[in-house]
Amino acid sequence: MVAGAYALHEKHEARKDPEHAHRCKLEEEIAATAAVGAGGFAFHEKHEKEAKEQEDEAEGKKKHLFF
Repeated sequence: MVAGAYALHEKHEARKDPEHAHRCKLEEEIAATAAVGAGGFAFHEKHEKEAKEQEDEAEGKKKHLFF
């Protein structure tokens, strides 16, 4: 989430400061890539956790969480 916000900030800076636009554009692309990577990792971890829970249920180790 922070990487996405930083990418938007750098995009704004590139428009505002044409003298350093190339540097801001590179930083924007790097931040956007980091944001996509973080989202993909979170998606992977969620599915890995769900798969483990399904295996546990199949083995009879069902968890009961009460909050």
